Amino acid sequence: MTLFSIIGAGVAGLAVASELVSRGVKVQVFDPGGSPGAHGCSWWAGGMLAPWCEYENAEEPVLRLGQQAIDWWADRTPVKRCGTLVVASGRDLPDLRRFARRTEGFDKVERAKIAELEPDLAAYGKGLFFPEEAHLDPRKALQDLYRGLQEQGVDFHKKLAPAQLKNAIDCRGLHAREILHDLRGVKGEMLVVRCPDVSLTRPVRLLHPRMPLYIVPRGDGVYMLGATMIESEESSRITARSMLELLSAAYALNPAFGEAEVLEIGVDLRPAFPDNLPRIRRLGHTIYANGLFRHGYLLAPALARGVADLALENTHSEMVDEDRA
Repeated sequence: MTLFSIIGAGVAGLAVASELVSRGVKVQVFDPGGSPGAHGCSWWAGGMLAPWCEYENAEEPVLRLGQQAIDWWADRTPVKRCGTLVVASGRDLPDLRRFARRTEGFDKVERAKIAELEPDLAAYGKGLFFPEEAHLDPRKALQDLYRGLQEQGVDFHKKLAPAQLKNAIDCRGLHAREILHDLRGVKGEMLVVRCPDVSLTRPVRLLHPRMPLYIVPRGDGVYMLGATMIESEESSRITARSMLELLSAAYALNPAFGEAEVLEIGVDLRPAFPDNLPRIRRLGHTIYANGLFRHGYLLAPALARGVADLALENTHSEMVDEDRA
């Protein structure tokens, strides 16, 4: 049986490994960080499976391919299918109308429905509800993929020995920039807070004038706050402005967040190509799968299927960059 060697155990590498194993292929995975953890970009994700919302400022493949992600993940880790709620204050309703024009798959909702969906947001008079969207806990998803692969006989190695590297698939993110020269880093910043005085059951997006906020419930009064997208190579520290604006936006969503306890501050560099869409390239004897940008969990399943199709059947999906492959 052909053995494939996957380099990188973030969401891209683990998704590719899972897809190949599901097709009966023998796989080994190399990552110096070992099991999933804070060393990986994928650890600091929101976990929103929100193709309709993301379509507001993304290309069409994000909407179309992202819709396939929900069932793919649900076969491997718990997924909550309770939709996404988008709200705006009265002065920002033009932004809500613009958001509606640029996407689809939503129901327009007013105060009574918003209060039914999320009682702690009853102060908002208008919003958009995307009922088909879902979310997952990204850390649990990574751990579930990792354990599931181990149970299916996949070997994980920290050290990469060239003699072991057969049929290589490189999923290293920004570490592959020495080969993928058009890859860049986009800085993302997030906070994890505990606020037991607020109860939200689904991802909520606030169209805030300075910083649109998304907030994802993690359970037990814990929430992930995120929004920043900065063209920067600094990957270790959050900016004071970003922290202030994330917290200010959360406070604007519900003033009870003013009493929240900050549990974690996360910063990462997301790998992206110029058009912010992922690419699959075959260079020499190696397949490179990269460029998930801010859509890691949303587009990793489509990326994984594209890699498997290319590696096993020489079938070129739309993600295969033929001009460079």
